Amino acid sequence: MDTPPSLVLGNVTLPSGRIADVTLAGGRVAHVGARPAGAGCLDCTGLLVLPAAIDMHVHMRGGVQSAKEDWTSGSMSALAGGVTVVVDQPNTIPPITTPESLQDRVRDAQENSSCSFAVNSGVTPDTPLESMWQAGALAFGETFFASSSYGDAIGSTALGRALGRIHALGALATIHAETIEGGEDTGLGLHDRIRSPGGEREAVKAVGCLNKTGCRLHFCHLSTERSIDAASGSVEVTPHHLFLSLEDFDTADPFGKVNPPLRTEKERKQLWGSWDRIDVIASDHAPHTREEKGLSFSTAPSGICGVETMVPLLMARVIDGKISLRSVIEKTSYKPAEILGLPRAGFRVGDRADFALYRKIPTPVTPEMLHSRCGWTPFEGHLAVFPTTVIRGGRVVYRDGKFFKEEPPLWFSGKGFGKNTGT
Repeated sequence: MDTPPSLVLGNVTLPSGRIADVTLAGGRVAHVGARPAGAGCLDCTGLLVLPAAIDMHVHMRGGVQSAKEDWTSGSMSALAGGVTVVVDQPNTIPPITTPESLQDRVRDAQENSSCSFAVNSGVTPDTPLESMWQAGALAFGETFFASSSYGDAIGSTALGRALGRIHALGALATIHAETIEGGEDTGLGLHDRIRSPGGEREAVKAVGCLNKTGCRLHFCHLSTERSIDAASGSVEVTPHHLFLSLEDFDTADPFGKVNPPLRTEKERKQLWGSWDRIDVIASDHAPHTREEKGLSFSTAPSGICGVETMVPLLMARVIDGKISLRSVIEKTSYKPAEILGLPRAGFRVGDRADFALYRKIPTPVTPEMLHSRCGWTPFEGHLAVFPTTVIRGGRVVYRDGKFFKEEPPLWFSGKGFGKNTGT
């Protein structure tokens, strides 16, 4: 071992059931087995040790939206939830549709984020996609095939052309697929009907038909079993669609307003029935302040904060025996890394040395325990298992409520970064 160990995780129960020491050095897993003499050790006896999560769908806000969230508060929230890498979406103000805006966003994160990150490019008819790829965009989208908060929809013809260009780059297109029908949007039931489950499914199918070149597709935040079945690409589902339903809120309560909408309790349970078909759990962390969400339903913005509660809510179900620990690791860490082409965190030698350690004790969620600037959560009272310790790059960055900024965050640029695209 050429690089001195930064930390040893002692007595780790690996996914195979084997108990071993995991030695971390140079930001990677250096050895799995007996610990080297003299290395500092963190005893993991009785703890669940997970490769840290990648949340591939967050909106970290900042700039004129800093009252909601910024890289400082959002990244702290991520770490406290066991997430060490976030992928920021481009519907910022201003949107990420020029190389200059992308580079500004990256600089902001490098200076202020405590977790590692990537930034996606917006997709509009005028976005210079090839230049965005060269500037370091990890992927393209969330591409709005339906309008949403701070995101304008792209039409069918323009989307089809964009998918061809993205495919030519060898990149990934991430899609927000909905159909919006007419009607007055004054309550959760009406919101559900205007952005209906059937409309979402038809939009998913339409995107597949537009994809003439075979571009790699990733469908964001699908909310029903039928939409998942229609998807011609990887599938992402949010915790709020898994854990919340229309029946959990008064019909005029804007705190449950999100796109796609919360569905009925029956549809929520059916979504859990598709657990094995879901590739990725991602939060769609969309923080809005309590004051904004307290406006009238038609005026209040859509969106739910969730980067800090995403993995802890799932871990409570693991403790309950409802889902397997292996499936949580797959959907929050391994599969996002595979889809995005990122080095994975894990227990193999050479894996990224990012881990989260959990006690097997669920606690009720309260807004006061969370670090997002928005100051509220729709998961209040839900049982969750929060990490006690989070490790990034082989060093402790969060432990028992305290943050330690040991190393600058890693920026994961896309594979086109710095390359001449020929356009």
